[in-house]
Amino acid sequence: MSLVKKIKKFLNWADESKPEYDLNTELYQQLKAFRLPIIFVVLMMLFGTLGYMITTGFTLVDAIYQAGMTFTTVGFTEVSHINTAGRLFTILFILIGFGLFTFSLGLIIEVVKKGVLTRILKERSMIYKIARLKNHFVICYHNLYTIELSRQFRENHIPFVVIDSNENLAQIAETYKYPYYIIDEPHTQSAILKSHLSSAKGLITLSPNIADNIALIATVRLYEKELGRVKPYFIMTNSDNDSDTDKLIKLGADSVVSPSKLVAQRISAISVRPDMENILEQFLYKKNSPIDIEEIKVPEASWIRFKRIKETHLRKLTNADIVGITDQNGKFSPMPNGDTLIGTGSKLLVIGTAESIRSTKRLIFSKYKPEELKYV
Repeated sequence: MSLVKKIKKFLNWADESKPEYDLNTELYQQLKAFRLPIIFVVLMMLFGTLGYMITTGFTLVDAIYQAGMTFTTVGFTEVSHINTAGRLFTILFILIGFGLFTFSLGLIIEVVKKGVLTRILKERSMIYKIARLKNHFVICYHNLYTIELSRQFRENHIPFVVIDSNENLAQIAETYKYPYYIIDEPHTQSAILKSHLSSAKGLITLSPNIADNIALIATVRLYEKELGRVKPYFIMTNSDNDSDTDKLIKLGADSVVSPSKLVAQRISAISVRPDMENILEQFLYKKNSPIDIEEIKVPEASWIRFKRIKETHLRKLTNADIVGITDQNGKFSPMPNGDTLIGTGSKLLVIGTAESIRSTKRLIFSKYKPEELKYV
C-alpha cells in the first residue's frame, strides 16, 4: 500500500467511504441558476475590454485592467488618459454593469431563499459522514422509543442512523442528539442507500403501524439477497399483540418487542418483588455494569458439541455461568443442570463479566479442546 493510500485510509478518505447515493444531479440542478450571472460577468468583461481598446486605443492588458476596475466599481485610477469617447463609454459600461449586477444578485438571492440548495448541501455532508460508518444500526421512525433507544446507544457507543420523513428532523436530531439522520421515507431505495445499509449491522423499525414494519422487513431482506450478504441483517421491530408478532417473525424479523407486554411484565415483577426493582438497571443496562449476559450459538466445528455441560468446565475456565440453553428446535431450558447435553445448533445463555463472556466465546468457537482439559 502506497503512502498516499495509507494517509487516505487513516483520514477515512478511502474509496470505500464514498456514499452509495449521489446527490450531484440535484445539486447541479440548483446551481443552474448561477450560470446566467457568470455568463453576464464574462460578457461584460469582454464588452469592456473591446470598448476600451476601440475608444481609447488601450492595449489588451490595459483594457482588461481598466474594464475590471470599472465593472467592479473599485476605480483606483485610469490606466492612462481617456478621451471623450472613452469617458462616454465608461458611463455606459457602468450603467449596464450595475443593471446586470442587480439582476444577477436577485437571481442568486431567489435560489438561496428557497432553501433547497442549502438543504442539499447539508444532506450531502451528512451522507458522506454516514458513509464512514461500519456495523451501525439503522433506526426507522422517530418516536418516544427512538428517543430512549438513541440515548442507550450513545451511552454504549453504538453508532446509529435515524430515518424519518418528518421535515423537522434536523431540529429534532439537534434536540435529542441524533448524530446521523436522513429525512426520507424509510422503505424507499434512496433511504436505504443514504443510510449506508450495506455496511450496517442491522435495522430497527419502530413504527406504530404494522404495515410500515412489514414493508421495511421485506425491503431489507430483498436488499440483503441482492448484496449476497453472508451474515444476515439483524432486524428488530415492535408490535402490540401476539398475532402481529407471529406475522413479523414469519416475514423475517429476528426479534419483535411488545411494549405493552414488557410494561406488564415489569409491573408484575415489581409487585411480587419490590426489592428487585432496580436489579436489571443496575447490572445489565448500565454502560459500566460489572455483569453482562449474552446468548452464544455453538458452531458446528466447536469441541463442546455433544458434550454435557459439566464436561466443558466452562465455569472453572472462564468464571462464567450457563443460565439457559436453547436447542435446535427452539425449546428454551432455564438453569440447565450439568447433565444437559449441548447439541448441534444449541444456543447458550451465559452470564458473567464482559471479560469472562469474551473468554467463553473464544472457548466455544475453538475447534480443539483446551490444554487444561486434555487430561480431565
